[in-house]
Order: sequence, then structure tokens, then C-alpha cells
Amino acid sequence: KKFFYFCFKNNVGKVSESELLLFFKELKNRGFASASLYRMFVTLKVFFRFLIKEKREDFNPTLQMQSPKLWQLIPEVLSLEEVNRLLLAPDKKSPVGARDAAMLELLYGTGMRVSEMCQLNIEDLEEASLRALGKGGKERLLPIGEQARSAIDHYLLNFRHDKGDNLPLFLQKRGGRIDRIAVWKRVKFYGKKVGISKNISPHTLRHSFATHLLDRGADLRVIQDLLGHATIGTTDRYTHLSQKRLFDCFDRFHPRG
Repeated sequence: KKFFYFCFKNNVGKVSESELLLFFKELKNRGFASASLYRMFVTLKVFFRFLIKEKREDFNPTLQMQSPKLWQLIPEVLSLEEVNRLLLAPDKKSPVGARDAAMLELLYGTGMRVSEMCQLNIEDLEEASLRALGKGGKERLLPIGEQARSAIDHYLLNFRHDKGDNLPLFLQKRGGRIDRIAVWKRVKFYGKKVGISKNISPHTLRHSFATHLLDRGADLRVIQDLLGHATIGTTDRYTHLSQKRLFDCFDRFHPRG
């Protein structure tokens, strides 16, 4: 329905690759998630295949579109400079600012899903790692960097004085476990505060985590384990985002580079 409306609105007669790219770019600008856009792409691909089989069309525009080309269009990734601006944005002298600084550091420092972070309890933290419960109830151990650990310690030591078992790591302003919508709003807030024009969300920090690791030579299998992906194919999308790594590898290994 969305694609039909797009074609009607833009007076599209014969659909080509250009119209499809414009359609997906428009949806991306409206804030649709990468996974949603990819599902729509697959749906249109099957739909055009059906039209050709029924002899209603003689050309499939999706055949000219390779998935890597589409993935380059979809995900937002922050530069290191943008990440640093975002992480320094919260005021650590306030309870909310200290909490937010710890959450941002943790999202970027581990690449964990926002839903995984919201489920964390204080007891899930170790000295240099944490236990995260991922999709399908699968538990994995994630390393925590010094910056993230320091931000968490600052929040807990200075602004958390509650006692008991199974205490949430991050609380809402008025108490109770924080949820993913609240985290989404805080990420949006700080992005706007520091002048980041990209359409960012907590998942943007996960994308950035994986891409920056790949840029620095991390093995794709290691990134797969850190992200908690069931298959290497899901992780492989990040190879389409890391142009720097592509050129670095060429310069280092090609005999005529």
C-alpha cells in the first residue's frame, strides 16, 4: 500500500530502480527501521516476480538492485566525532544525567540491544563484563570497557542508594525499571542537543559499535558473538557499511596497491 501510494503521489508509470531507491529513501527519512525497510524490499521483489509470472509486467526493477546497495542507503552510522559528542552530552552531576551517560556508554561500548540493556539488573555486572539476555532467552557474556564501567560506577555510587535483590540497573526518573521508549527519547534528546542531524536511535549506537570494530580490523565472527546474532549473514551487513576497511585492506594487501 505504501509503494502504491508513493507511485500515485509521484505519477510513476513504469517503475525503475530509481523510483524504488527514492521510495526507500523517503521511508528512511520518515524513521522506518532498517529491518522494516529490508522486509519491504523483499516483499516488492517477490511481488514483481509474481507480476512477471502472471505476464502483467515484462521487467523486474528489483533485479538491478543488489542488497549491499540497499543497505548502504538504509542504516545510520555515527562517526567517532559524533559518538564522542553524544557521549559527553549528559550532565553527570544530576541523577538523570549520570544515568543517561552510563546508558549511552553502555550501548556504544557493548553494542547490546536496548531491550537487553533495559532488562539488566545490578547483579548482572561483573568487574569487566556483564551478562546479557538476548533474543530467544540466550545469555551471553559481554566485555565492558573502562569508560562504560566508570560511568556506571559513578551513577550507582552517587545516585543509587536502594537496597535489595534483582534491582534494575537503570531506573525511570520516578522509579521503576526504564523501558526502551524512554531510552529512545533520551538518545533523540541528546542527539538534538549536540546538533547531530542524522535520524538516530539506540540502535544507531549498535550499528556504530559494529562498524567501528570492523573499521579497526575486528573479525566478523567476533562481532557476531558480541552482537548476539544467530547467523553470520545478519552480521555481514556491516561489511557494506565499512568502506574505510575495504580501502585499508586493498592498500595493505594488494601487491600493486
